[in-house]
Amino acid sequence: MNPVVSSTWLHNNLNNPALIILDASPKTNVSGLKSALDGFQIPEARYLDLAHTFSDQTSTLPNTLLKEQEFESAAQNLGINKDSIIVVYDNLGIYTSPRVWWMFRIMGHQNIAVLDGGLPSWHQEGFSIEPKSEKTIQKGDFQAKFNPTMRVTKDQLNQNLQTKQMLVLDARSTDRFSGEKQEPREGLRSGHIPYSKNLPYPEVLDNGKFKPKKELEFIFRHHVPNHEKPMAFTCGSGITACIIMLASELVLPNKKAIYDGSWTEWGQSKSLPIAIKN
Repeated sequence: MNPVVSSTWLHNNLNNPALIILDASPKTNVSGLKSALDGFQIPEARYLDLAHTFSDQTSTLPNTLLKEQEFESAAQNLGINKDSIIVVYDNLGIYTSPRVWWMFRIMGHQNIAVLDGGLPSWHQEGFSIEPKSEKTIQKGDFQAKFNPTMRVTKDQLNQNLQTKQMLVLDARSTDRFSGEKQEPREGLRSGHIPYSKNLPYPEVLDNGKFKPKKELEFIFRHHVPNHEKPMAFTCGSGITACIIMLASELVLPNKKAIYDGSWTEWGQSKSLPIAIKN
């Protein structure tokens, strides 16, 4: 399944009995983004609560990936089956939906795609929306199979400072990456992981959609000169890292992984080195 699908594709496949549409719209976000479509959804969409139900509430870090069995149970409660074809969207265009794509992929489910442009694009193209409502959902038979190669830890990235086996891309804004702007989360140092490169996530988007592949190829040609090295993606809390990871998935063959703790973890640890703009 293509990792990104259009509104037209989704509309043409609405009658597929295996199709499940997930609404991953955030209720709040540290970027201060707003949606004009709050309270609305694509018809029959099921709400996926990324901040609570699908994040580890025992972790001190935000948006931490659930353990395998917990994820399996949460997905089953959304009525997701082993053979489900999932399309996930959010009401900001492209923001939280790539995170959900990565979570299902790392849990072994391949048939998932992000709706390009999300709910705004769906609405702009004239397809119907409805007020959000809770629906009775029959439990699914989804089975999770965790793939550890799609996630990296702070210890692996710390070791990478010596080995430089991975290319590390940071999706935060340039002024946060350089250390010129204070982090929005209290108690975090400013700067970035040494030897990482900065690719602010808006650079891979155009009006809430992913840029065409030729433009993405040009962008990543500058940031990723080596197509053999595995790539690790980081950001503030593991959300926007998934945006640039998905963009790279459209054009690059490299193995890819998310640093789930991201700068929230790295920036609060006094034992980990940081780099700033000189």
